[in-house]
Amino acid sequence: MTASGDRAGSSPSARIRNACTVVVLRDRAAGVEVLMLRRAHDAAFLGGAYVFPGGAVDAGDADARVLARLQGSSGAEADARLDLAQGGLTYWATGVRECFEETGILLARDAACQPVAIDRQRELGAMRRALHDGTMAFADFLEQAQLGIRTDDLVYVDHWITPPGRSRRFDTRFFWARLPAGQVESPDEVEAAGLEWIAPSDALARAESGSIELPNATRQMLRELARWPDVQSALQDGRGRGPIEVKRPVVAQGARGPVIFRNGDTAYAEIRWSDPDETTATTYDLEPGKPKRLDRHVVRIIAPNPGNMTGPGTNSYLVGHAEVAVIDPGPCIDSHIDAIVHAGAGRIRWILCTHTHPDHSPAAARLKAITGAQLIGAPAPAVARQDTTFLPDVIAQDEAIYAVGDLTLRALHTPGHASNHYCYLLEQTGMLFSGDHVMQGSTVVINPPDGDMRAYLHSLQTLFQHSIAIIAPGHGYLIGKPAVEIRRLIEHRMQRERRVLDALAHRGEATIDELLPAVYPDVPIERHRAAARSLLAHLLKLVAEGRVRAIGHGYSLAI
Repeated sequence: MTASGDRAGSSPSARIRNACTVVVLRDRAAGVEVLMLRRAHDAAFLGGAYVFPGGAVDAGDADARVLARLQGSSGAEADARLDLAQGGLTYWATGVRECFEETGILLARDAACQPVAIDRQRELGAMRRALHDGTMAFADFLEQAQLGIRTDDLVYVDHWITPPGRSRRFDTRFFWARLPAGQVESPDEVEAAGLEWIAPSDALARAESGSIELPNATRQMLRELARWPDVQSALQDGRGRGPIEVKRPVVAQGARGPVIFRNGDTAYAEIRWSDPDETTATTYDLEPGKPKRLDRHVVRIIAPNPGNMTGPGTNSYLVGHAEVAVIDPGPCIDSHIDAIVHAGAGRIRWILCTHTHPDHSPAAARLKAITGAQLIGAPAPAVARQDTTFLPDVIAQDEAIYAVGDLTLRALHTPGHASNHYCYLLEQTGMLFSGDHVMQGSTVVINPPDGDMRAYLHSLQTLFQHSIAIIAPGHGYLIGKPAVEIRRLIEHRMQRERRVLDALAHRGEATIDELLPAVYPDVPIERHRAAARSLLAHLLKLVAEGRVRAIGHGYSLAI
């Protein structure tokens, strides 16, 4: 694997095989050490790289005789932990088998349910080659050696899938395990050319210097382990984790060639959504005027109006098939309107606007004149910086359903950024066209008097009532994990509010200009003018709630 944003190969993807990796840990005076395996240079996969022991799940690992020797978790519990329909316990069996084959370390229990001692480890080593070359089944090995496996000896901590384009791909579950007391490692000299105990920070430093090669998943695991002072702390953290999110890198094309994107990268959710079959043919470029198909129902065209408040430009969405709705036609720019008309190809029947700010709705009147489409939305409020040319044929209503051929869009009134703001939910897929209500990686300005912080936070909360799978914002890429993102926005605003209250408690009476540096220390001074509008919105909310008093041009705590 390569780091985020690195070039990716373009070879056809191999089928994905289930696999298990075990990170064996031990304590040393300087902290945790991990056992790393150096793969043979001529290995077909990751030749020469430093990795952790592991390999593909074998059919024999699911043998009923093997599973009968696993104790500590039921099959249902293992399935739930790994988020599988069935077969979860098999991964614990694979981990024990692979670790023994490659390193000689035996993460099993004897007949008295005690870890295998060093003399017993040496005795059983004679069966290791037979296991490795497949002449002995794992079930037979466990039966002859009278061994069992305790599921709590291997702690499930991570889940990675190899990116598309690799010659071999694995769906790998990662486990942490403590080295049994007294046991020693020995390489198999087949897949493991060598074994080395190393502190995670040292391994990372050596990789940084270029002296060893680390796959990305291995690198990320080492970074995580470097935080822990001892094995017990690491294992305790692993056992306490909630659901494990799968890390499934994706590949897309663009001006920089094929590039790998990973969970957390800005373009990641859009690429996953737009290319569910992992063809790697979708693009990561945000190119104005060039239509991009986001899924079978939706095409996006970006307006050529980039800026601090609009990002790469305003997103216009075409929704439908034989009949099409345009959501947010954007600014009245000839080239952008021409691009929408061309993409619509005579099928545009409706134009919906999320709100009437100058970057979202001014093209609506011209587009209607060209296509005869019906305008849906809310009229502009009587405040500054509104598009008064937007005159809807149908005034949007909260929870109203609008048919777009065989699709349906549900209108959701979401005031806050603007009093007439609506989001539209495509019910067939759960795609929410959020306008400026939810922005990617940032927050929108709440600008009184039309902007209202209380209304904005309430509108965010109402989104939890709906089944939203992906967010299509007014600017930037599609946004994944909608519930997480909405909670992030709410918490961000509440953190600002706490800063307002703390600053007033510290200063007493203060003006907006005096509060700005304390409430927005992370915002560049050139953006303080916009931040001041949102700060005013926070203060007005607190005044309405009786927690802050307005005194002339300043504010103070009400208590």
